[in-house]
Amino acid sequence: MDLYDIKNAVLLGFFLSFMIGPVFFMLIQTSIVKGVKAAIAFNFGVILGDVTFLFIAYFGSRHLLEKIKDDPRLFFIGGFILVVYGIITYLDKPNKQEIEKSINFQANINYFKLTLKGFFLNFINIGVLAFWLGLIVVIGPTLDMNPVTISYYFTIIIVSYFITDIGKIILAKQLKSKMTPLVVYRIKRMMGVLLIVFGIGLMLRGFLPK
Repeated sequence: MDLYDIKNAVLLGFFLSFMIGPVFFMLIQTSIVKGVKAAIAFNFGVILGDVTFLFIAYFGSRHLLEKIKDDPRLFFIGGFILVVYGIITYLDKPNKQEIEKSINFQANINYFKLTLKGFFLNFINIGVLAFWLGLIVVIGPTLDMNPVTISYYFTIIIVSYFITDIGKIILAKQLKSKMTPLVVYRIKRMMGVLLIVFGIGLMLRGFLPK
């Protein structure tokens, strides 16, 4: 793999970090409300979801994956889960003491649970599988379908993606001083609305013409 391929992989990882979706907003919210460590734990789960999809896309049957990624039932299920999660997030009304506790006391944060949350939120989006599969189909031939070179290329993408996300997390954390219980509550409700919108979009994607 030459310098040109490395540069492309780094740039791809950088731009991938700024793809607007539910994970993007949840990452920013987690950093602002729960802190850098919590957001990194959440992001680690997201990365695990991407790596899992990469393995599925690379080692799975291409014919089977092409069928799966266009199966409207999977888009509907993933979108439905997002909508339900968004409704729960929107309707949840913690009291002022609970919100202040979530802002000021980081010791009680369950990092493992946040990692699972990141993994789950990423994994239910079948569009992510379609993205990685398409990328392998496009990039693979340019790397002569060499397993070692391909693994290096996508490792660079993931690492660049993760490092850029850490930068976003640290920048978002600077907003913590502006957090009040009312602001946190409004952010939580906004997240609920966004999750519902993305969920409906994912459900429709399975039924709309290509």
